[in-house]
Amino acid sequence: MERDADVIIVGAGLAGLACALRVQRSGLRPLLVEAADRVGGRVATDVVDGFLLDRGFQVLQTWYPAARRLLDYEALELKPFYPGALVRIGSGFQRVSDIWRRPHRLPEMLVSPVGTLGDKLRLLALRRRALRGDLQALYARPEQSAPALLRELGFSETIQARFFRPFFAGVFFEPELAVSSRAFEFVFRAFALGDTALPERGMEQIPRQLSGRLAPDTLILNSPVAALLDDGVELADGGRLRASATAIATDDASAAQLLGREAPPARGTTCFYFAAPEAPFPGPELVLNGTGAGAVNSLLCPSNLSDHYAPDGQALICVNRFGADGDLDALEPELRAQLRDWYGAQVDDWRRLAVYQLPRALPVQTAGVSAPPGPTRLDARTWLCGELAAPASIHWALAYGDDTGAAIAMELRAAGTDRPPLAPTALP
Repeated sequence: MERDADVIIVGAGLAGLACALRVQRSGLRPLLVEAADRVGGRVATDVVDGFLLDRGFQVLQTWYPAARRLLDYEALELKPFYPGALVRIGSGFQRVSDIWRRPHRLPEMLVSPVGTLGDKLRLLALRRRALRGDLQALYARPEQSAPALLRELGFSETIQARFFRPFFAGVFFEPELAVSSRAFEFVFRAFALGDTALPERGMEQIPRQLSGRLAPDTLILNSPVAALLDDGVELADGGRLRASATAIATDDASAAQLLGREAPPARGTTCFYFAAPEAPFPGPELVLNGTGAGAVNSLLCPSNLSDHYAPDGQALICVNRFGADGDLDALEPELRAQLRDWYGAQVDDWRRLAVYQLPRALPVQTAGVSAPPGPTRLDARTWLCGELAAPASIHWALAYGDDTGAAIAMELRAAGTDRPPLAPTALP
């Protein structure tokens, strides 16, 4: 294969798609090269027996500034979760609610055993702190671990064990919530200012929406890049693609391999999907394990949010645990035993649909987490806009991809190009 373009973007995940669209809107010709058979990277949805299975626990935070700017939320038909969670404590479930959006839940929150009364007042103080200043200011704050920040703010061990660790550790796939305080406050801000939602037809609708705006012949699938060249890239099949600039927008491990670096550490997760005659609870809540014991970290029923996730008369249940190791045949009975304690004999009727073991679900975010000051340029022709360059989240993937595409296009347009430009395109 021999192709020319103005800009080659390696990787058709969210960062690569955002980069390609910005280059295209600038009137230049991008060429998006993807190793897999579909766009989206980690954001993918499979269809199994009529069920929609997102690859691991994935959600969209509607507050994300870049998502609001680049995505059409109405077309995605977003279905929000309840702003809070059901937490398993002892032998029952306790509801935790965001009283800013559910003020009628205040009496319930005041008596909840999830934490002390002082803890609940400190939640309001943490909210004010997380919302203070812009993102650059948030990422410029002194950095420590999230547990150290919570202790400094006076939160008890009870609320850390029963709420913060199961909830936020499930976001970062870090059982002890050993993440940067900056990353923690960023996520807390997202939960406070927007909904946590699923597209009606699965998370893959997000990259599909973006790729649908690309001009014909812009995307090449099933084409792993083997090496970076001075004037483009070489594919694994020996083909060469040439361009005036190249942007690396792959996951961190793939980017490190292309650059001859060691892959950074990552955290894994295992996601079980079950089909059931009915959901174990009726609402759009996330269920958390606040007991500190057992294999389950969280549970949700995507079909409670959207009917498209399961065939008529059935329910889809998603159960998540930390780590991507272990024998599934040994792990499933342990998981079921805990769930049977929660929901009774109905668990015996749940049919396993699929299991996703994802050893590199997210990069480690323990320390040194910061907002990127600007596009990352590796040399005269090569730019980096994936996970090696920015914090891991849908917001930063979209924002940094978009910013990198703008920087590349500005430089190439200033330098001139001998290929006829595309007509600039606008966002819908």
